[in-house]
Amino acid sequence: MPAAFSQWKNVSDRYQPLPADMDVFYTDDLFNGRAFQAYYAVIRPSGKTRFETAVGNGKRFTPQEYYEREGKPLMVVNTTFFSFETNQNLNMVVKNGKLVAYNVSAVSVKDTDSFYYPTTGAFGISKKQVPDIAWTFTDSSKKHAYALQQHPSVVKGTASKPSLKNLQLKPAARKWKVETAVGGGPVLVQNGMVRVTNTEERKFVTGLLDLHPRTAIGYKPDGSVIILIVAGRMPGIAEGINLKELAELFVSLGCVEALNLDGGGSSCMLINGKETITPSSKGEQRPVPAVLMVR
Repeated sequence: MPAAFSQWKNVSDRYQPLPADMDVFYTDDLFNGRAFQAYYAVIRPSGKTRFETAVGNGKRFTPQEYYEREGKPLMVVNTTFFSFETNQNLNMVVKNGKLVAYNVSAVSVKDTDSFYYPTTGAFGISKKQVPDIAWTFTDSSKKHAYALQQHPSVVKGTASKPSLKNLQLKPAARKWKVETAVGGGPVLVQNGMVRVTNTEERKFVTGLLDLHPRTAIGYKPDGSVIILIVAGRMPGIAEGINLKELAELFVSLGCVEALNLDGGGSSCMLINGKETITPSSKGEQRPVPAVLMVR
C-alpha cells in the first residue's frame, strides 16, 4: 500500500479559524512512485456545521467568486461536470430540498439510434446532516430525484428523453429526499469496498487508470464527511491519481461510500477563502456552474 495512504499531516493551523468538528490534512509523499499532493477536510457531525449548494443560474463563477457572493462560507469546492458551451450542469444539484439542476439521462450509443440510460452517482445529505451516496435519476417533471442504493442501472432504449418507466427502476428506486446534493460520477466505494462504476455510469469508460487532478467526497460510518482534492498535471510536482487509486485512498481513510466529482482544471477547494491545491489550469481557478459549501 502506498506510503501516502498513511502519511497525512494535520495542517488545520493554516486555515483557521475552523470549528472544532473540522480538520484539514495534507500529504506530499510519493504515491505509487509518483510525485503527489493532496488535501482532505473531514467534517464531523456535530450540528454546528451544515452543507449547502450554490449554482450560477446559467453562468459560471470561480470558487473564489462563489466565496464572495455567498457570504464567505467555511468551505467552497467544485462539484458537477458541465458544458463549456452552455454553462449547463450535467449532474443534479439540490438546494434547500429542491432540484435546481438535473442529470443527463440519455447517452447515445455510437453508430446506432439507441441510448444508454445510466443512473449517475451523487452525494446527498439530509436535513439532519446524514450523508448518503447513491446512483440517481432525475426528471424535470418530478419534484425529487430517484435513487438506487445497492447497484446502478443501465438500460438501453430509443427514447432520447427517458422516463422512470423507460429506465425500469421501480420498485428498487426510491424518492431521494435530501436537503442538499451534488452529482458527479462515478461512484468509487460502496460498503467500504472499492467499487468503481464508471462503465455503468458511462463515465470514463476507458479511462479508469488515467491520471488527473481530482475532487471527490465520501463519508465514514460515524457520518463524518471527507472532501478530498488531488493536484495533478504538474510533472515532478504533482502528477494526479487514477479512479482506482482514488477509490483505494477513500477506503484507507475509513469511508464506507465515496464519489468522484468533476476534476482536471476544475478541481479547487477553498477553506476560509484560501486555496488548498494549485489549480492545474495555468494556476487559475476555473469558473464552474455549481459548488458545494460548508458553513
